[in-house]
Amino acid sequence: MASHEIATGGLTMQEGNKQEASLPGGVDTAEVSIEEFCGALASRDMAGLWSRPPMPAHPIPQTRAHLWRWDTVAPLARQAGRVLEVDEGAAQRRALQFCNPGLRIGTTEALFGAYQYLDPGEKAPAHRHSPAAIRFMMTGSSVYTTVDGDACWMEPGDFVLTPSWAWHDHTNQSDEPAIWLDVIDVVMVATLESIFFEDHPTGMQDVAGFSLSEEKFGHAGLQHSDGAAWPKPYSPLLRYPYAQVDAALEALQKQSDGPSVTLEYKNPVTGGPALPTLTCQMTRIRPGKPTVPRRQTGGQIHTVFRGRGRSVIGGKEFTWGPGDVFVVPSWATVEHEAEETADLFVASDRAALEALHLYRETELPDRQQVTDIFEPATATEPDKAAPAVGRGRREP
Repeated sequence: MASHEIATGGLTMQEGNKQEASLPGGVDTAEVSIEEFCGALASRDMAGLWSRPPMPAHPIPQTRAHLWRWDTVAPLARQAGRVLEVDEGAAQRRALQFCNPGLRIGTTEALFGAYQYLDPGEKAPAHRHSPAAIRFMMTGSSVYTTVDGDACWMEPGDFVLTPSWAWHDHTNQSDEPAIWLDVIDVVMVATLESIFFEDHPTGMQDVAGFSLSEEKFGHAGLQHSDGAAWPKPYSPLLRYPYAQVDAALEALQKQSDGPSVTLEYKNPVTGGPALPTLTCQMTRIRPGKPTVPRRQTGGQIHTVFRGRGRSVIGGKEFTWGPGDVFVVPSWATVEHEAEETADLFVASDRAALEALHLYRETELPDRQQVTDIFEPATATEPDKAAPAVGRGRREP
């Protein structure tokens, strides 16, 4: 075997051979092998780069493609309402997190997704934290999230922001339970060791008004000309009603014969993402027309708001229906095919990756061959009382 000389801070050796040398710091040794040298580094909380696996040619995610069924999760959410009171401290939120089996923590490598449940007449107290979050309403009526004093109604399909360090609490005024999707960048922020949290001093915020951000910023192409610039890094529009999204998707489909159309929830002032770390989109898929296989960096959380169909992710087939949640790992090839018109809400860390110039995407010419079929966990007994996705609307 050819010898390979390594020289580093007071130690010179030939790989596979031994040679008299001294370790850095004045520690002498008569003979040192590469294994002994690596051990000496480890004893000093160091390691040689050569001992690490080489960089891969493309992302190799630990995140697994996975799916959670609404018919399984919704009954568990109702049960959580019976066994857990929403109160101060750790039980402020009755959220059932989607734990990816490939990860130590998280739904994707950067995000946690969860279904949050609120009983009729219940309130979840106010707090704020450095991770940013979004809410996507699945079922319920007369529910609102108050964000820094602005009460934002949440009807099925509505998208609501709770930006970093913004006070937020939740109220269900109706006699029906409410379930919505939470997506929060807490895994990313925890990795950066930058989590801050604070409870509201009075428990609940004072409501300054309802739909205040929509009154000022909720008109497409029109902005208030008061001359004051929006100083914050997130969208000043806090609620994006599904009624507007639905109408826009329908109009786009009329102008396109492609398999799908997609809208992104944007900051109306800058045209950038609604939140600095999260990209959120709604995709409408035509029945019977498979989408082009594609892949992108960053894990994606897909939530089915309406429709039924299937997705092939890295060769594995996933069937889905209303309320189901599934994950597409970073750089995994994915294609969708709907049995009926379907709306998929998609959240990812694309915005953060774009800011760091790490985002990539590509389309592939050929459809995937299905090599496996995903079998999700299912409820042992169906719960007929579990609410249907899309049920409920705000009382006048």
